[in-house]
Amino acid sequence: MSSVRGSRFRYAPYVLGTGALAIGGLLTPFALAAAVAGEAWLGFAAGSALALAVSLPLRLIGRPRVEPARREALMAVLATWLLIPVIGAVPFVVAGPFGPLDALFESMSGFTTTGATMLVDFEATGRVLLLWRALTQWIGGIGIIVLFIAVFPPLSIAGRQLFFTEAPGPTEERLLPRLRNTATAILAVYVVLTAACAVAYVLVGMGPFDAVAHALTTLSAGGFSPHPRSFEGYAPQASWVASAFMVFAGANFALLYRALAGRPRDLGRDPEFRAYAAIIAAAAVGLTLLLLGTYGWADALRHGVFQTLSIVTSTGYASADFALWSPQAEGVLVLLMFIGGSAGSAAGGVKVVRWLMLAGHTAREVRRVLHPRAVLPLRLGRRIVPEEVTRAVAAFITIYFALAAFSTLALMLLGHDAVTAFTASVACLGNIGPGLASVGPMLSFSELHPVAKGLLIFAMYAGRLEVVTVFVLFVPGWWRLPRRGRGWMHPA
Repeated sequence: MSSVRGSRFRYAPYVLGTGALAIGGLLTPFALAAAVAGEAWLGFAAGSALALAVSLPLRLIGRPRVEPARREALMAVLATWLLIPVIGAVPFVVAGPFGPLDALFESMSGFTTTGATMLVDFEATGRVLLLWRALTQWIGGIGIIVLFIAVFPPLSIAGRQLFFTEAPGPTEERLLPRLRNTATAILAVYVVLTAACAVAYVLVGMGPFDAVAHALTTLSAGGFSPHPRSFEGYAPQASWVASAFMVFAGANFALLYRALAGRPRDLGRDPEFRAYAAIIAAAAVGLTLLLLGTYGWADALRHGVFQTLSIVTSTGYASADFALWSPQAEGVLVLLMFIGGSAGSAAGGVKVVRWLMLAGHTAREVRRVLHPRAVLPLRLGRRIVPEEVTRAVAAFITIYFALAAFSTLALMLLGHDAVTAFTASVACLGNIGPGLASVGPMLSFSELHPVAKGLLIFAMYAGRLEVVTVFVLFVPGWWRLPRRGRGWMHPA
């Protein structure tokens, strides 16, 4: 490990340069594929050239074998999640029907696995661009940093802080002793499930291109579809396949790895997974019953299960235009938007484990009224939750709902109706995708005010990085220059 002296602020540039280089490398075969297919290829080539131009100087000044302080680790993650969507937006600007703002919105929606789209004319959009659109979600679903640590060994040397800064949910679970092995194990589960999902889609009659595109956006809990009507445009069997794999997308990948490695009982023993399964079952039954007045039993069950999973896992697919359902059914979906999937999954939202901690903390405080001197540790299953984790959950919930309220008010002040403003804000912050009213599942976000689009881009970014991490930027001390001898690379 390099010494601190002479290596201050060298790790973050290396991470950024590596990220840009990787995305540039991915864009190159897309440019070739577009050229062979007779589609617009210049956008992919331009994106690749931009990535190369950015990556070379960053990697030259960067150093991978240094231990970053907490501040630089945060900077590396925050900057990576800005740089990659900017580069990824270039094909949408040059090869697609988007202006710069809409292209950045589409790219950020992809990499954050939100699924809110600006795309209106699917028929005029080339297949290669649609596949790139799906791949951005697959990359974002596993996590840009996790993917880089698995693929680029130097990043794993000092990448622990990056890994857990990016990880969705209050978890620091390492499956294997070496960080790179943990990242590789998670990636292996992700790849295997994605391949199985693509095969299953083909077996129920979906075309190979659509099967691959949907597999990429199912396991990532992304929701981008190459069909303008989402899953309404496919056979009912495809909805059931998507439902099955969305369950996996919203589950903790580390838990799935242990189950696949011969410890399936861990699923039943995990309190978050049990709560996750119970929420899905209860919501699916309730939604099915509410839909019986609109559909027959078979279709009500299919739509009830599918939309429950689509919203609670933040995937954002639609098997029907749920913006036309009864207010009661819509209310169930809005409630599910605030729950989210499991920590350590591809899902967005608040996460089930945070709600469990919040419920346990509330119950503990009620008991404390009767027994003020009692020692009442907060437990989650067999584990005692540290007080600092409880404080972090409280901070997350506070900022999350404050940002949702602020975004809603801002969109209303920009002229949007209350339902559109509220559901668009919650859907983007929770990385869910579609909302109701003007941003319903069969519509796009293209008609929103430009300022609203910019605000929702920030909401998607903040939601994917667990809001508290992003709001560190608003702390004055973040921008204070370090004193001589205690640089940003000083061991924390």
